[in-house]
Amino acid sequence: MYGVCGCCGALRPRYKRLVDNIFPEDPEDGLVKANMEKLTFYALSAPEKLDRIGAYLSERLSRDVARHRYGYVCIAMEALDQLLMACHCQSINLFVESFLKMVRKLLESDKPSLQILGTNSFVKFANIEEDTPSYHRSYDFFVSRFSEMCHSSYEDPDIRTKIRMAGIKGLQGVVRKTVNDELQANIWDPQHMDKIVPSLLFNLQSGERTESRSPSPLQAEKEKESPVELTERCFRELLGRAAYGNIKNAVTPVLMHLDNHSLWEGKTFAVRCFKIIMYSIQSQHSHLVIQQLLGHLDANSKNSATVRAGIVEVLLEAAAIAASGSVGPTVLEVFNTLLRQLRLSVDYELTGSYDGSTNIGTKIIKAHEERQLQEAVIRTIGSFANTLPTYQRSEVMLFIMGKIPVPGVHPALLSSGSGPEGTRMIQVMLLKSLVQVTAGFQTTNMLTALPSSFLEPLLSFSLTEDPEVRLLVLQILLSLIDRHENTPKFSNISIISDISVLKIKVDKCSRQDNLFMKKHGQQLYRHIYLGCKEQNSGRKHYETLFALLGLISVELANEEVVVDLIRLALALQDLALSTDEALPVFNRCAIHALAAAYLNLICQLTTVPAFCQHIHEVIEVRQKASPYLLPESVFIDNPKLPSSLEKVEGDVLFLQSKITEVLGGSGYNTERLGTPYVPQYTDEDRLSKRKSIGETISLQVEVESRNSPEKEERTPAEEITFETLKNAIVDSVGMEEQERERRRQVVEKFQKAPFEEIAAHCGARASLLQSKLNQIFEITIRPPPSPSGTISSGYGQSQGRSVPIYEMKFPDLCVY
Repeated sequence: MYGVCGCCGALRPRYKRLVDNIFPEDPEDGLVKANMEKLTFYALSAPEKLDRIGAYLSERLSRDVARHRYGYVCIAMEALDQLLMACHCQSINLFVESFLKMVRKLLESDKPSLQILGTNSFVKFANIEEDTPSYHRSYDFFVSRFSEMCHSSYEDPDIRTKIRMAGIKGLQGVVRKTVNDELQANIWDPQHMDKIVPSLLFNLQSGERTESRSPSPLQAEKEKESPVELTERCFRELLGRAAYGNIKNAVTPVLMHLDNHSLWEGKTFAVRCFKIIMYSIQSQHSHLVIQQLLGHLDANSKNSATVRAGIVEVLLEAAAIAASGSVGPTVLEVFNTLLRQLRLSVDYELTGSYDGSTNIGTKIIKAHEERQLQEAVIRTIGSFANTLPTYQRSEVMLFIMGKIPVPGVHPALLSSGSGPEGTRMIQVMLLKSLVQVTAGFQTTNMLTALPSSFLEPLLSFSLTEDPEVRLLVLQILLSLIDRHENTPKFSNISIISDISVLKIKVDKCSRQDNLFMKKHGQQLYRHIYLGCKEQNSGRKHYETLFALLGLISVELANEEVVVDLIRLALALQDLALSTDEALPVFNRCAIHALAAAYLNLICQLTTVPAFCQHIHEVIEVRQKASPYLLPESVFIDNPKLPSSLEKVEGDVLFLQSKITEVLGGSGYNTERLGTPYVPQYTDEDRLSKRKSIGETISLQVEVESRNSPEKEERTPAEEITFETLKNAIVDSVGMEEQERERRRQVVEKFQKAPFEEIAAHCGARASLLQSKLNQIFEITIRPPPSPSGTISSGYGQSQGRSVPIYEMKFPDLCVY
């Protein structure tokens, strides 16, 4: 019976006859549209036949593929597409299975045209929103096959481009079909993402290389959308659909791809990839990408500097895009990671290897690459800080300040093999980071934004012997004090006859500013004064000190502060005149010029005519007689200075008595003005003059030795005569040499002596100290007097007599 039906067309099922009728005798004639409409109407009228129609079409298509009748293959796929677009009944799932089976058959073909045909049909199917879910449909084959097409290496470049574009479109279709359907296979699983993302990045990278060669106008007209544009659009769509829990799975393959193909070193492609990522994902998920990048940076700590610099550069760009959402909840952890990388880079640069050894085969480090990495990390720290509000930026400033190694105070922060030079480099790098963090810092309350726990350690660094460290501290202070962008207006020291041309922004000093200056003003003055005394200060130091004085005058000055600043300027003039400091001629001239420029500024800010007249008269005299005492002749490339400054007197000096007189007439405090400014030296100033841990230890040992109880015998007071003073002056050089030698021996002892010997020495001194204390306590602490009286012992000491309490006689006031 079945054989008869197969031979006689009239006895065949109707759906088979309708399917057969859509195929013309000549495949070049294309699909018979009238018969296709009949088939579509039949499928809509009898949806239960849809699965059979699909199965029969699939059967015919398989036969035509096997017989290489590709014209009929195209007609069959067109019919499948039309039926798919028209039918949305509950039975469509069974029809889809037949459809996907045929798409798979085409994708498995070796013919590029069939692969592209199957891909196009799948893309049309992916754009259809199905009414009923499918529980058992799998897209694993399509993800693998489309990813493979994305890496096509077909000989003909045009066909290769078409195959790759078809693969990209296919992946885009898979994502669209599965990403929003929880019942479908989870496309975000690593097994799928590890195929999809590298395929997209491969085409994005390949497109960059081909785009560098300019295409011909004819080719540009022919291709409406290039593979790069299609890839980028698909990548953005994928990332845009990523939820919170899927960000990691989407970003991890990107990191792996950049690692495997060494794409961090070039930076350009890596930066482009993460720009696409940051702009495509939802803004509230930005910090997840930042955290993954930071973790990847830690994982590559021992990789080459160029790789780490590439990751840091990507972090810099990503932070700028993410803005306030870049840091996330773990603010300090972000900065801690970056600071850790900074310290590791310094160690690598100094030791010359990643493991601290110099064995044969150890990867040699290039110092200039490490320095480039350090600069990139510092810029990135600044980029992250710029995204933070003021209160969080203050926390970051405190955090970084706590990381700066201070010899003898924070030895645990130092690296084991870097030594004093490593300490200095880390100090410089962290202070540069602070310069970036404080750039553009704005606050209304200086007291809360700059607590003592931050300001005091910062100012202590301004007294070190390293000129680079001092300059960085001054730059940080400028950023913190400047709230109206006045710093550029004080960038050059010069005598300006009318400061209105500078257009300085001046606000009334607030109560918080007054409190800040009352608390920290004297510290600032002292550090400015001592900064001018440093013999290795250069032109840049004096220019920055002038800018600092100018900013204090316009940002934080009240009447009392103005008086103190004038006293400070006059004290600087006295410092330049003093012969006790042994300052070079340049420093003396620079201090004179700095004082002149600042007094010229402050006199115009106070608007007291007599004050301004005196300052301008002295400046005019200097211009004629002593131009080397003015900034225009000192702060130039090749200043012409005298060999010595022995006769600086008379009209070329600013007179404190004259200034006190003219300002007193305008209501200023004449008593305070008439008192010369003398900085108060503290232990902080003495301790900050250290260059290494060794000097700090020697200083501590010296203090301990002087206060040691071992020195019981005191030398009698020596009579001071002229001969004594003369000998002291002559022997001062020898004494300095002896002192230096003694310090060297102490440092050498602590560096080379075994730990047991040092511990025993300290333990013996501790036990001796305890015995002395016990003697003192025995002498000073006596038993309370007994009401019953005392009896004398044979040695002249009084002993308490044991008397029963009921026999004691108490005063009347104690009895009731």
